[in-house]
Amino acid sequence: MDLLILFGALIILLMIGVPVAFSLGLASLAAMVYLDIPLVVAFQRMAAGMNVFALMAIPFFIYAGELMNQSGIAERLVKFAHSLLARVRGGLGLVNVSSSMMFGAISGSAVASASAMGSTLIPMMKKQGYGADYAVNVTATAATTGLLIPPSHNMIIYAISAGGGLSIGSLFLAGIVPGILLGLGLMLVTYLVAVKRGYPSGIFPGWSQVLRHFIGALPGLFTVFIILGGILSGVFTATESSAIAVIYTVIVAVFVYRSLNWKGFIAASINAVKTTAMILLIIGAAGSFGWLLAVMEVPVQLSTALLTISENPLIILLIVNLILLMLGTFMDMSPLIVITTPIFLPVMVGIGMDPVQFGIMLILNLGLGLVTPPVGTVLFVTCAVGGIRIEDTLRSIWPFYLVFIAVLALVTYLPSTTLFLPSLFN
Repeated sequence: MDLLILFGALIILLMIGVPVAFSLGLASLAAMVYLDIPLVVAFQRMAAGMNVFALMAIPFFIYAGELMNQSGIAERLVKFAHSLLARVRGGLGLVNVSSSMMFGAISGSAVASASAMGSTLIPMMKKQGYGADYAVNVTATAATTGLLIPPSHNMIIYAISAGGGLSIGSLFLAGIVPGILLGLGLMLVTYLVAVKRGYPSGIFPGWSQVLRHFIGALPGLFTVFIILGGILSGVFTATESSAIAVIYTVIVAVFVYRSLNWKGFIAASINAVKTTAMILLIIGAAGSFGWLLAVMEVPVQLSTALLTISENPLIILLIVNLILLMLGTFMDMSPLIVITTPIFLPVMVGIGMDPVQFGIMLILNLGLGLVTPPVGTVLFVTCAVGGIRIEDTLRSIWPFYLVFIAVLALVTYLPSTTLFLPSLFN
């Protein structure tokens, strides 16, 4: 009955449109009333969920991404990718994916990448004769590569939700290969669809132009190497690296690009505060919800239930993937990471999966949920920019979904896909 009240209240609140953070908090309060737990515990657990030092990295990474967006780094990445790939049929689609991979690696946010790339490339693609559905599908799915290619604040949330014992540096490294495979797969589908529809190719501007645009984009791209290099060399922690990323971004934007004015700085600051507040409120509410799941012994019950279905690890992995894919279509990423990690991680470790591998599998699953209705945040953003209904995109987005499923299968059933790079630095 306690589980019915907890999840029933959550589902009802979400269905009537209550924001996720408040739905999680109110559902937790309802279950505590039923279990006769003092309500002050809910607020204590919320405070404990947010009072984690490693979470300080999230606002800094978000702030760095916002500053880069305001200072025109996205535009420079597009120019570099366009000079290199425009001559290929459907070149603007390939430019879209490659630019999203680079910007996502800098910002670590799928929504920020979708917004930045979408506002720049979707109108350009439509103007040159590309279908609106194609432009939206490419932009939305490509934006999710930033969830895997470091730095990703979702990996930080996972590391904390897993108990705080996981190395964030290892998670960053583990996401590189899957992120690149996802990007390359999306580029292949982008090209094949462009060929089938007969989309145009551009003119190669010459290697001198490619070099010029590469030099222009290099200071922004160097952010990733500073972050990863500092963490892996032990010079600074992941939390410290996020603050260094902000300082470096300000220096590049003000003194190198000279493109960040006071208006852009204030806009970036306000957006970063809003996004950080939303994420931390969700994490706090989900922390209270997750604590109740532990009190109700949900992980133990789930593990027992899965083992009654099958003792074959391959079947259990398939079932967990299907559950995560389904959940990802109904709820946003951050709360799901906090809620599902303590539930499924013990099960995965019990069948021999490395926690780092499960983290990448979880993020990839939930990343697909960002581009699938009914709660596909990234898909909503790109559809709004593209001026197209979601129903119109769903008729042609399925080849891009197949790429996600293929990479997810590799991450799930081939551990070296995620664990090879971390093993080199351990």
